[in-house]
Amino acid sequence: MSTLTSVYIALGSNQGQREVYLQKAIEAIFTKIGSVTHISSVYETPAWGFEGEAFYNACIKVKTRLKAQQVLKELQEIEITLGRRRHSKRYQNRTIDLDILFFGDDYIADSNLKIPHPELSKRDFVLFPLADIATQKTHPILNQNIEKLKDDLPKNNTIKKTDVKLKPVNFKVPDVNYICIEGNIGAGKTTFVEMMEEDFDAKLILERFKENPFLPQFYKDPKRYAFPTEMSFLADRHQQLVDDITQLDLFSNFSIADYDLYKSLIFARITLKDQEFKLYKKVFDIMYRNITKPDLYVYFYQNTERLLENIHKRGRSYEQDINADYLEKINQGYLNFIKNENRFKTKILDISELDFVDKREDYLKLVGDILNF
Repeated sequence: MSTLTSVYIALGSNQGQREVYLQKAIEAIFTKIGSVTHISSVYETPAWGFEGEAFYNACIKVKTRLKAQQVLKELQEIEITLGRRRHSKRYQNRTIDLDILFFGDDYIADSNLKIPHPELSKRDFVLFPLADIATQKTHPILNQNIEKLKDDLPKNNTIKKTDVKLKPVNFKVPDVNYICIEGNIGAGKTTFVEMMEEDFDAKLILERFKENPFLPQFYKDPKRYAFPTEMSFLADRHQQLVDDITQLDLFSNFSIADYDLYKSLIFARITLKDQEFKLYKKVFDIMYRNITKPDLYVYFYQNTERLLENIHKRGRSYEQDINADYLEKINQGYLNFIKNENRFKTKILDISELDFVDKREDYLKLVGDILNF
């Protein structure tokens, strides 16, 4: 999963309902690129470099997981969607103009993309709104912050601050304390909860499967290592949930986990012999009785073919011998559990045709399905 990068984007419009175009651009950027965390005031300036109507200009700060070239591609598609028509002339009237100013602290000098924007230090219609949201942001080449660059502009500028207020587009914080996202091996649940943790400032609870010393041996010899593997998982999961869920985190909106303790019973039912499972279930029932249950339990269903592809792609050596039959048994175990569960809310989401890592719209769809439940 890519980490979040702060990208500053300049917006301008001098055709039609200028305020509407700026607002629609912000909404499209949220959908296509990332969360809009800061929005400047809107400034009006005369057309620059050609004869035309005055521009409305603003700047925004966006947190994105996309690469710089991907952001550029999405911005150009948004411009087209909002009616911009490019011509041979460099300066022209436009319904919307979207430019990347900064992309983290990166310096990029490609043929079609230069970052920092090479003209930003000379343009009042960029520096005034940018100073609203990035006063102390330092230009990595000029080694001066935005406030200083703005102050150094000629004093005869004609820029005017307007009363126009652009509206932010935010995630709705769920009215729950604890969400669990479950799924089969390779379903992508851990990646998803990590993304939600970043976007919602949630408390993240991840399964510590890498610390299980029996797991590699189990995949090589399931019959021999099934019982110690499952007991080790059960003990670790229970202890972690006791430690994490029962502690109120005043600095997070909610807690989100990529597992629930009940998964231990699902896997144990598949892997253990009858006598082993009876003993295991006695221990499990004692542990599960008083553990905190999620307010919402979401199961990411993914077809077996896609699961095997994901497992192969992530390349964990000890997982490469997992077969389709084992995955199908796990999936059926989860579906049976959800079918009979009445202690908390459950929801099944089919993600077989979605790519929430590389397609933000797919990610937003899943988030919406969860929050609107």
